[in-house]
Amino acid sequence: MFTVSGRRSIRVASIAATALAAGTLVVLGQTEALAASTATVNGSTSYQRIDGFGFSEAFQRSELIHNLPSANQQKVLDLLFDQTSGAGFSILRNGIGSSPDNSSDWMRSIAPTNPGSPSATPTWVWDGSDNSQVWLSKQAMSYGVQTIYADAWSAPGYMKTNNSDSGGGTLCGVPGATCASGDWRQAYANVLAKYLDLYAEAGVPITHVGFLNEPGLSTSYASMLSNGAQAADFIKVLSETLTAAGSTAKIVCCDAEGWSLQNDMLNTIASDPAAMSALSVASAHGYTSAPTFPFSQSSKPVWETEWSTFNGWDADWDNSSDSSGYSWAGRVMTALTSANVSAFLYWWGAAEKANNESLIRLDGDSYSVSARLWALANYSRFIRPDAVRIAASGTDGNVKLAAFKNADGSVVVVALNGASSASSMSFTLANTGVTSGTATPYLTNSGNGTAAQNAIAVSGGAFSASIPARSLVTYKITGSGLPSSPPSSASPPSSPPATGTSCKIAYTTNAWNSGLTAAITIANTGSTPVDGWSLAFTLPSGQVITSGWNATYSPVSGTVTATNATYNATIPANGSVSIGFQASHTGNTDKPALFALNGAACTDA
Repeated sequence: MFTVSGRRSIRVASIAATALAAGTLVVLGQTEALAASTATVNGSTSYQRIDGFGFSEAFQRSELIHNLPSANQQKVLDLLFDQTSGAGFSILRNGIGSSPDNSSDWMRSIAPTNPGSPSATPTWVWDGSDNSQVWLSKQAMSYGVQTIYADAWSAPGYMKTNNSDSGGGTLCGVPGATCASGDWRQAYANVLAKYLDLYAEAGVPITHVGFLNEPGLSTSYASMLSNGAQAADFIKVLSETLTAAGSTAKIVCCDAEGWSLQNDMLNTIASDPAAMSALSVASAHGYTSAPTFPFSQSSKPVWETEWSTFNGWDADWDNSSDSSGYSWAGRVMTALTSANVSAFLYWWGAAEKANNESLIRLDGDSYSVSARLWALANYSRFIRPDAVRIAASGTDGNVKLAAFKNADGSVVVVALNGASSASSMSFTLANTGVTSGTATPYLTNSGNGTAAQNAIAVSGGAFSASIPARSLVTYKITGSGLPSSPPSSASPPSSPPATGTSCKIAYTTNAWNSGLTAAITIANTGSTPVDGWSLAFTLPSGQVITSGWNATYSPVSGTVTATNATYNATIPANGSVSIGFQASHTGNTDKPALFALNGAACTDA
């Protein structure tokens, strides 16, 4: 979404209706909390896999962050990406340009001029910056972000029925769109593939690519119309093009303006088996209808990829506004538990407008933070990519619950108390693998922003807590399970138990001509937690680590040791942690031959 004069009143009316439909508007009043409420988290019932949470800095907003004084720039980046002090966002949505130049806040196409015909070779224009989106992507990756979603609002204007990248128009060549200039479908797919290649050469592997944004809207900025049949037609062209180019980027479609609109488009795409097979992610915004129900076609991961409100800047947590942090905490909760989304993205992370299109408002060289940021942080900092939503239910109707199990074995329970009084609740952790340990609450309300509270002991797979009134609390639960039966003390075992580390390594790479990224999952296959770890491996000749996430790496070539961060120092028994790095190479993209965890050799997963 991108607002201009004349559209805001339409948008605000739409947002209000959507908020009512989502049940997120705040109604103040005295509500008695139920005494001795109970909640059950059940790991044996699982739902969707989580890809992450994020935002966009499209339409040159990356430039604003890039141009901040260094101290404030670092603070804003930390607020957005840091997993200890900030939101820990794990998805960045970039804008693929379609405009002829960068005037105003347009996004320039890498093929801005008409080459003369669809089959003619375009003149590529690339400055290596892309309005600072390359820089911001690298910054995000340095914090551990691995999912970069690049989305186009339109094809270049000369490829469309209206000969402009704004004002709607349809891609020439899709069903029902014939142009005298010819069929531009393949040319548009080539532009998208070239864009991915340029980013890869710059050291930023794009993981997901989209070719539409709000395809039902004709706007004064970049926009392109499409129905479901036309989208299905182009998905097949784009899929073949990416495959031929050796790209592993996943196709996302269609970023419709609202949930119901996307559901209709997806139903149409599903009637074309080849298109549906090529589609990796179904995506929609929350403007005209909120993510309150699952799509009819449930075979694809679902992302909510853009949403915000547009009234005057509102930084409050709970003031009856649909822009408040409390309202957004409810929207995310509903999207995760009712629409089964795998990703939730706000519109802008940081921008200069004096409205609520962003989570952080930039004002010259300074910035201010809204409670919306902390509302999302209570989810994004703790529910990490590859987490799985598991069952959660409670007896207090004022408290909404969601639970997740991360890949490292930790359990996350999110509780949103809508009552005007605290709720005392006893939590039972069934089939989660955690029977003892700690539950650390992180509190967001009128006085706190994702603030750590005193840890609560988990014993016998249960803990008790008080959820403050009108508050969002996330419990990060770590610990270990107990053996199914206690060891016998009648006689000593015939041989002492093994005390060494037992581990498996899963290692995947995404390589391009001069670089690669490596994702490493370290699984503790032993019966006791690993407290503090280092993973040693030898990189093939020519590979040099340039950045990494979730661990420190030293040295950057040859025999390397990856050492835990403070937040992932413990690998639970039968649990795992995920780390990774980006490296340059001179042609050899092989993986290391041997990994050792705390000196013990690991096997391949």
